[in-house]
Amino acid sequence: MNAAKRLGPMWVLGAVLGLFWLGGHCVWADRADKPEDKLPVEELRIFTDVLDRIKQDYVEPIADKVLLENAIRGMLSGLDPHSAYLDADAFKELQAGTAGEFGGLGIEVGLENGFIKVIAPIDDTPAQRAGIRAGDLIIRLDNTPVKGLSLSDAVNLMRGKPNTEITLTVIREGEDNPLKIKVVRDIIQVKSVKSRLLEPGFGYVRITQFQSRTALNLQEALNQLKEENKGPLKGLVMDLRNNPGGVLNAAVEVADVFLESGTVVYTEGRNGQARQDFKATPGDSLKGAPMVVLVNGGSASASEIVAGALQDQHRAVIMGEQTFGKGSVQTILPLNNGTAVKLTTARYYTPSGRSIQAQGISPDIKLESLKLAQGENPSLGLLKEADLSGHLENSQSPPDNAPKQEGKANAPPPKTGNSADEPLAENDYPLYEALNLLKGLSLLQAQAKN
Repeated sequence: MNAAKRLGPMWVLGAVLGLFWLGGHCVWADRADKPEDKLPVEELRIFTDVLDRIKQDYVEPIADKVLLENAIRGMLSGLDPHSAYLDADAFKELQAGTAGEFGGLGIEVGLENGFIKVIAPIDDTPAQRAGIRAGDLIIRLDNTPVKGLSLSDAVNLMRGKPNTEITLTVIREGEDNPLKIKVVRDIIQVKSVKSRLLEPGFGYVRITQFQSRTALNLQEALNQLKEENKGPLKGLVMDLRNNPGGVLNAAVEVADVFLESGTVVYTEGRNGQARQDFKATPGDSLKGAPMVVLVNGGSASASEIVAGALQDQHRAVIMGEQTFGKGSVQTILPLNNGTAVKLTTARYYTPSGRSIQAQGISPDIKLESLKLAQGENPSLGLLKEADLSGHLENSQSPPDNAPKQEGKANAPPPKTGNSADEPLAENDYPLYEALNLLKGLSLLQAQAKN
């Protein structure tokens, strides 16, 4: 072995430790004061030894850049299901996705025991139209087995040019055999807010995902509903079912549309910089008219922030199923080379101090996703944050009277419209029940004023 090869791992160790040599003396570039912050020299020496073995003995030569990027990916993926290394392409796509347009299939996914699990399909996307459901376990992408792939590698396989096909092989509870579902890739343009009048005086808005302009789009939808109604609304149903989340600030702004004051959400992490308090500003767009918020097991992250804030402030009745339970905050940390790290930096808490991590929001009125057609099994459960491998634990002990989680129906994604020849009760039973409740709340409010 020549001198360069022998010195190779020691050079890497020196770079990793942040030290360099001056006239034979070892000089620290940056040294932590706290014992727990000191670099693990022995572990880093093992790391460089493994790196050296791979460089010398692996069957094919591998570039240092590839090896180190793979090490970074593994280090982050081992933390929790949501921390990840974003290469330049993934970072650009994430930035495009928060603006409401990106390429792909239109599903929010997570890693579970080496396979890809669907958290929720996004409305009006190829995945939803093809029949992908929340809770589906993806085991094969075309002819490539998913087992052993990183989440980012699997997502890259699902990306592709618009109008190209990919076959997802999925395992679904209640099905004896794996299902092969063909999905045609497309440019995903997510319309984050949809709205319509259910009946005169009673509005409906559905938020499919939280993007940078969602609150503005919501306000526009409410103004349009009032104009169509020729007057103020008597009540509103806000549908957050199968909404996988999105931008934290967008969730705060959406809740603020209906709140006059008080805390919307706050975050806490290891250091003081992670503590953030988000407050509502004066002005309720509904002027106190009653609200019902629909949620289910596919309602995650930002959806749970909104539901938790409206529930704690007694501004809305939460109806449906236990939510997903993603109560952690991911911060995007750009790096100098155009890549980024998505790192879990804090947990968020509802105004009353509840952490919903791996627990979710319990609805005020529990309502299973029922379907009048035969063949559905109501005992099947949707994937939850607590089901994901390596999820963060809830930092709070649940109160003695906390409701127990039960299995939820793995029903198809809810439809958001109904026709004259298809009654609302058959088309979307939870929405039908929400409208009935909203009418009752509106009547009680009117009687109280009189």
